[in-house]
Amino acid sequence: MLKKILVSQPKPSSDKSPYYELEKDYGVKCVFRPFFKVEGVSAKEFRQQKINILDYTAIVFTSRHAIDHFFNLAKELRITIPEDMKYFCIIESVALYIQKYVQYRKRKVFYGSTGKFDDLVPLMVKHKTEKYLVPMSSVHNDDVANMLTAKNLNHAECVMYRTVSNDFTEDEIKTFDYDMLIFFSPTGVKALQKNFPNFVQGDIRIGAFGPATAKTVEEEGLRLDLQAPTEEFPSMTSALKNYLKSNKK
Repeated sequence: MLKKILVSQPKPSSDKSPYYELEKDYGVKCVFRPFFKVEGVSAKEFRQQKINILDYTAIVFTSRHAIDHFFNLAKELRITIPEDMKYFCIIESVALYIQKYVQYRKRKVFYGSTGKFDDLVPLMVKHKTEKYLVPMSSVHNDDVANMLTAKNLNHAECVMYRTVSNDFTEDEIKTFDYDMLIFFSPTGVKALQKNFPNFVQGDIRIGAFGPATAKTVEEEGLRLDLQAPTEEFPSMTSALKNYLKSNKK
């Protein structure tokens, strides 16, 4: 029986978070504790990349972190983002997050349906004349750049943020008693092994969001019990709800 779930994300800002619904419906306790922190690069570091944001007509966002750091950096650089800038997002929840910074208009915000980048590419191909800028983390591979190059899209990638480990305190390590751990990035999975080098999974379930996170769980020699997104369950909370329902039976 699952009673205590560690969700490796910051605590939701809204009381209406689906996680709180799960707590109420299934009698579980969700503890929100990020395994890493995301820091934006400084304006000085960004300028060294010789990228001018206003040279681009469309921005590609793969996460909410990318949105936060893009708009924060634009503010720091005193750049006014044009009204007609287009935004291509990995999934709808990321697209909706743009509302925090700009007025949401469907004609300029586009998003994929599966949360996978290769699902977003055909949408970008329909807008072949755009010049795409992809804000990324300091830790990334060339997969995105290669996909866009293969489709002859005009694009550039730039580093706008980096991840640093959010180490556990001694007290947190002593009281680490969870029935399930949920990860949203490969960095989070690696941070688990860094903080708990002698970690033994045993009966602890592990959930992963995104194919790269799932792959890292398995590469680290851990058992993957729950994976999202899928066609049926596009969010981690919908996948977790189904898992808890099956577990209850």
